[in-house]
This record gives sequence, C-alpha cells and structure tokens, in this order.
Amino acid sequence: SVRKLKDQIHNEAGILPEDYYVLVNGRRIGEEDLIPRGCGPLNMVLRQKGGKGGFGSMLRAIGAQIEKTTNREACRDLSGRRLRDINEEKRLKVWLEKQKDVESEKQERKKQKLERLLQEPKFEFNDKEYEKARSEMTEKIDDAVEKGFEKAVELAGSSGGTKRKAEEAKGADGKAKKKKKTTLWIADDLSSSSETDSDDDSSDEDAKSSAKSSKEVKRTSDESNQSCSSVIEK
Repeated sequence: SVRKLKDQIHNEAGILPEDYYVLVNGRRIGEEDLIPRGCGPLNMVLRQKGGKGGFGSMLRAIGAQIEKTTNREACRDLSGRRLRDINEEKRLKVWLEKQKDVESEKQERKKQKLERLLQEPKFEFNDKEYEKARSEMTEKIDDAVEKGFEKAVELAGSSGGTKRKAEEAKGADGKAKKKKKTTLWIADDLSSSSETDSDDDSSDEDAKSSAKSSKEVKRTSDESNQSCSSVIEK
C-alpha cells in the first residue's frame, strides 16, 4: 500500500509522509490505497508552503488600471499578413491616386499659363474723374454749339430784315420814279446813282452781318475747344 511505501521512504531517506504525496499515471492516490500492479512508475511530489492567497484579487485590481489598447496593427489576418502592412498598402494606393490628380492639375495650370502668355495684352482704362470730365465736356460742347447756332440765326434774321427793308424802299423809289416825269437827263443820272448807292449800301450791310455772324460762331467754337482742352489737362 501507499502507507507502507511512505514508511519505507521515511526509514531510508528521513522524509516525513506529510511532506509529499504520490501520483500514479498523473492521478493522486491516498495513503490507504493499494498500488496497482503494472501501473508503471510512481511520482513523489513534495508539498510547498504557500501564503494565504489573494493573488487573484491583486491581478484583478491591476487589470482594472491597465488601459485597453485599440491598436491592432501588430495583429494578423487569416492569411497571416500583419494588419500594419495591409493598412500601409491601402494608404499607398490612395497617395498614388492623389499624385495622379496633382500632376494633371499641374499640367492644366501650366497650359493655361502658356495660353495667357500667348494672348495679346488687353489694356483697360478706368478713371472715374476722366469719365466725368469727358461727359461734362461733351455737354459743354453741345451747349456752345447750340448757342452759336442760335446767335447765327439771330444775326441772319436781322440781316434779312435789313435787306427786305432795302428792297421795299427800292421798290417804292422805282414806283415813284415811274410816276415822275423824266424831263431832264441830269435827274435820271442822279436817281440812277442814288439807286446804285443804296444797293451798294445794302450789299455792304449784308456782307458785314454775315461776316459778323461767322466770327461769332468761330469765337463760340474756340471757347468750347479751350474749355475742353482745359478739362482734359486737369
């Protein structure tokens, strides 16, 4: 039995039976059990002194303090590849696609720049003061031209009235001369000379009035041109 075996070991080696237990084929047997025949070798396991426990509670407390990680890069998929390598491959594909777009955008910008350089330059003039001065100048020119025409019409009307009066006077003189009896050639000569003088006077007046009107129009146009040039210089 197991008890007799332990007593024999105690007598030969001095090991107390309470300090160890016996295993047969990995199974513990008691002291009163019989050792079966042909069971094979027996294992003697020494007992060890232990504490009061509490190691499990200590592990649970430490586990609560440890932060759970979300990094699974070192893990492997079903094919044995690490997730780190798979994610890097995906990022590389995305970067290559973006690089293609960047290159196409660079080519497009370069093409547009060349087109702008080949185009003829367009000059734009934007000056509000100049635009305002030009509009005022146009209005002043129109007013000056209208005033000049009005003045010319007035002068032409006055010269026409003088001419009509001279013609009426000439007609009255002609009728009076027809009624008179021409007795002397001297009287005829005097009347013809007076008519010639009156005609010359009327023609001189017409020429003077027309020259005066033309001078007035020219003076008005010169004033308008001077005002325009002064506005442009400003």
